[in-house]
Amino acid sequence: MKITKGIDKIIIEQPKDFDVLQTLNCGQIFRFSIDGNSAKVYSMDKCANIYWDSDKIEINTDSVDYFYNFFDLDRDYSQIKKVLSKDKFLSSAVEYGSGIRIINNDAYEIIISFIISANNNIKRIKNSIEYLCRHFGKNMGNYFAFPTLAELKKVSIKQFQEANLGYRAEQMYCTVQRLTEQDIEKLKSAEKDEQYKFLLSLKGVGEKVANCIMLFGLGVKDVFPVDTWINKVYNDLTNSNTTDRKKITQELTARYKDYSGYAQQYFFYYYRDNKISKISR
Repeated sequence: MKITKGIDKIIIEQPKDFDVLQTLNCGQIFRFSIDGNSAKVYSMDKCANIYWDSDKIEINTDSVDYFYNFFDLDRDYSQIKKVLSKDKFLSSAVEYGSGIRIINNDAYEIIISFIISANNNIKRIKNSIEYLCRHFGKNMGNYFAFPTLAELKKVSIKQFQEANLGYRAEQMYCTVQRLTEQDIEKLKSAEKDEQYKFLLSLKGVGEKVANCIMLFGLGVKDVFPVDTWINKVYNDLTNSNTTDRKKITQELTARYKDYSGYAQQYFFYYYRDNKISKISR
């Protein structure tokens, strides 16, 4: 995979380790649109226009360095897949989602977005986030930026309710107020246990959402968010019928260690995309 950075674009030739659709559609980002072989991706106040075919991906943006890091383009995913494919139980999922890359999104945006995502569906999540951007974010000309923390701090519970957040409106209001007391940049360099403890102290953040925030927003890769699909993975792997997600998280993290976040994404995409109830061994 050859990557060339220009002033306003990134060109990726022979992108065997990067599939745009797989990366956008594996549950780690909500601010994007797809039209055929092109996509628009947004993060905070930044935007990238992406075009691709079988031989090349072109990312056009005014924020080249940002999106280079956003799509984790410095990381060798062929090596990650080589290691994980040695696990016979995981190998088919790695092959199926071979173009998935874990996005390095803005931590603050991820916190807000994944609180909205809890027990919610994709369409409603995207609509609620877009509502917040349009009503409280900066108009960038042809799109709206994700509202800053200072902008969201002024939003009332009633206004959050108007974003179709339901019971999450009060959670969002409380969390936004709490975030003004925490330097999120410092959180990135904190110990993993400290990050986890702080995230769980936020209204609307449970164990799964905390692990998602750490994986997609804080760059912590030895975490294993557990949802319905990963619960199926674990029960298939262990031939059990448990619903103890704390146990599942601990045991899968122990199994895949530093590669846990990558394994989680391959499993999640494979099971959900194929609606698998049990994988063949």
